[in-house]
Amino acid sequence: MQVFNALQLKNGAKVDANRMGTFTQPVQFLPAKDKTEAWGAWNMDWYEMQGLKQIRRNARKLLKNYKLASGIIDKTDYIIEEDNDMAELVDVLTKEDESAFELKFFPIIPNIVNVMIGEFAKRNDKITYRSVDDTSYNEMLEQKRAMVEEVLLAEAEKKMQQQIESMGLDPQDQEQAKQIEEMTSPEKMKSLPEIEEFFKKSYRSMIEEWATHLHKVDEERFNMRELEVTAFRDSLVTDREFWHFHMMEDDYEVELWNPVLTFYHKSPNARYVSQSNWGGKIDLMTPADVIDKYGYAMSGDQLKSLESIYPVKSAGYILPGVQNDGSFYDATRSHEWNTEGPSLGMRQFTSYRDTVNSGDDIILKILTESEDLVDFDNSGLLRVTTCYWKSQRKVGHLTKIDDFGILVDLIVDENYVVTNKPEYDVSVLKVKSRETLTFGEHIDWIWINHVWGGVKIGPNRPTFYGNTDNLNFSPIYLNVAPTKFQFKGDFTLYGSKLPMEGAVFSDRNTKSRSLVDKMKPYQIGYNLVNNQIADILIDELGTVIMLDQNALPRHSMGEDWGHGNLGKAYVAMKNFGMLALDTSITNTENALNFNHYQVLNLEQTQRLMSRIQLANHFKQQCFESIGISPQRLGAVNAQETAQGIEQAISQSYSQTEVYFTQHSEYLMPRVHQMRTDLAQYYYSKKPSLRLQYITSMDEKVNFEMNGTELLARDLNIFISTKVNQRQIMEQIRQLALNNNTSGASIYDLGNLVKAESLAEITHTLKAVEEKVQGTQQQQMQAQQEAEKTRQEGENQRQQAELQFKAQQAELDRQADIQVAEIRSAGFGAMKDINENKQSDYLDSLEYLDKRQERQDSKLMDEKRETNRMIENQSSNDIKRQEIQTRKEIADKQLQIALANKNKYDSKK
Repeated sequence: MQVFNALQLKNGAKVDANRMGTFTQPVQFLPAKDKTEAWGAWNMDWYEMQGLKQIRRNARKLLKNYKLASGIIDKTDYIIEEDNDMAELVDVLTKEDESAFELKFFPIIPNIVNVMIGEFAKRNDKITYRSVDDTSYNEMLEQKRAMVEEVLLAEAEKKMQQQIESMGLDPQDQEQAKQIEEMTSPEKMKSLPEIEEFFKKSYRSMIEEWATHLHKVDEERFNMRELEVTAFRDSLVTDREFWHFHMMEDDYEVELWNPVLTFYHKSPNARYVSQSNWGGKIDLMTPADVIDKYGYAMSGDQLKSLESIYPVKSAGYILPGVQNDGSFYDATRSHEWNTEGPSLGMRQFTSYRDTVNSGDDIILKILTESEDLVDFDNSGLLRVTTCYWKSQRKVGHLTKIDDFGILVDLIVDENYVVTNKPEYDVSVLKVKSRETLTFGEHIDWIWINHVWGGVKIGPNRPTFYGNTDNLNFSPIYLNVAPTKFQFKGDFTLYGSKLPMEGAVFSDRNTKSRSLVDKMKPYQIGYNLVNNQIADILIDELGTVIMLDQNALPRHSMGEDWGHGNLGKAYVAMKNFGMLALDTSITNTENALNFNHYQVLNLEQTQRLMSRIQLANHFKQQCFESIGISPQRLGAVNAQETAQGIEQAISQSYSQTEVYFTQHSEYLMPRVHQMRTDLAQYYYSKKPSLRLQYITSMDEKVNFEMNGTELLARDLNIFISTKVNQRQIMEQIRQLALNNNTSGASIYDLGNLVKAESLAEITHTLKAVEEKVQGTQQQQMQAQQEAEKTRQEGENQRQQAELQFKAQQAELDRQADIQVAEIRSAGFGAMKDINENKQSDYLDSLEYLDKRQERQDSKLMDEKRETNRMIENQSSNDIKRQEIQTRKEIADKQLQIALANKNKYDSKK
């Protein structure tokens, strides 16, 4: 205990704060040296207390909503109390029937919630990562340049030849050669449609590929799809959901927090929880779970102290410090068993728990609604509070001017020490500032937000720093310090975000109302009315007969019915459908004065129908309050048309689409943005990172890159979601599978079936269409070639026919000439003009024969030369084809080598 007099207090003496008795928030505008361990624990204690207040305020409403969504009756909804919002409705409906409190649940809300969760599970959200930093932009330009060069090398010659042939240009002509050069210039090639289309849609830098692969890894590692379904259910039931990013020494974890146990404090205009001033969660955990999750940060003494939490070890005397008076001693057992075994401690603990350790604890009340707390209540559980808050950090804008007059601007922290004393020119401005600095170092100090966080572990009762309870347990404070990674703000340099994300979706200028809140009054009325219908059916008498009991026979059907004959008469009517009466004086003993036998109808049909109509009214009003149509739940009338059903379902989707949009398109991109930023921080510390995962098609994917490449990179998240996208995908699949004229192969259909998004299906169908178009073009080309071949054959046939006729005509002419020559030679048969002692006729024949031989020899030489030229041309064509094939192989090897080099070579 510290005691100071007035003079000491005046001189500045201070006592240590009694944090158990203070309700003030710790000061945050402090230098780093003043933010001690005690200051951090003080923050944890204060925020835990504020969190308990907020949790207590929201718990009743949120727990009721969860019960309604699960089809569980909460009888407090049907009791007329001041804090019951449905008190007037319950009062009206229960005036006629007090037995309405024996209730059964007749579901409306559970069916609607389950339908919407099922629809959410069928949706398909596509998430795209785009890097927006300068490095990524330069990478894209470099990749584009390399790709253009590759296309130029591979396609320039081919395209030039095609253009020359199509336009009929002559490369030997100077003007036409210049035109060819312009058409195949690099500037023209850079604007090729296939290149532009690739960089608009398909190009991804290395950092974008990493983010995409990481998304797949984290989805598998954290079961993100299961967490998203649970989060979407939370948003329907409570109008809120909360995500947490747990930072460990060398890894991180994504968690979904229970909305009932989560607290936060933010400005009314702040939309998301990450923008809050402080927030956290209070939970109960077993010592084993505490060790699993936080053991790496706990000392040996802290781990040892958890032993007192176990029921046997935490047993204490009813009055601490007072010896056992023997009331717990079991004399039928040995002394060793009584003193050392668990029985004594357990009996002491049970007695202590039942008499002292019970109280009005909101966390225990909330978690008791689950199946996880057993008979020991919270005896073996620890209260674990995770909390984050925005403190303030002092930083300075340093302006430095050296001896050479060089001005340097830097940002420094509060530990920076000025080495050169500043000098100012105050001849004009009488202010010592950055503008008047002439030499040295000048600092302008400001405060920026700095996120702190920590974990407090203690028993489930109020505990404070420095406080030890009667079980000798002191609260444990872990990692109370600035968070390992400071999430950047959305818009400003000085902004920061808590490592938790979430939202209360409909709290703008009003109290939050979830989907379940809108249906709650109709569900309560529906339960009341349907329970009344059940009671009416049980109590209804139906049709009865009114008669004089004395007329019932005492002796009938060979039996003595006696005086208690009403029951036997009822059995006889039930078995035989009739009842014989005996009105004789011997049976009635007195004359009958009542002869009006009547049939009375005591059915409550009108009352029953009114309740049924009222129940249908509640159900219809419930549907209309949120925009759900009966057709959407599968309730279709036989008179409805298919078009009417489709329109009703479409209109219903339009009214409930906001619940899907606020989760998938508004909140989840922020969650993935923070998850990716956090992963970027952790992976950037690794010299080399490897990602491995299995796709939904059991395909193994490997990705590798240098971790340092993640430094100073900026990523943006884009998400697209469609209503009933999986149904649309299934319809497209069925259309494609049933279309036997599409020309798709088994491989194409397999790719279509295993596609996971509309983009993949569209890509597959487009590839099939291109394949079909290519096949059709080939068929058309083949037909054209066949027609061309036929026409060429026809032309050749006609030409051969003409040539044959010409040859025949020539032969005829030669024959006529030969006949003429022979005839002319015959005129000289008896003459020998040349006096060679041989008839001139024979000389003429020899001349004709030699001339024919010369002509035949000349023709043979011409044919031989033609055949030689054809052989040389064929040989040249084969050699040309071999050279072209070798060139193509070399080009392909060069492309592979360049690709491997770009992929595996590290950047300098």
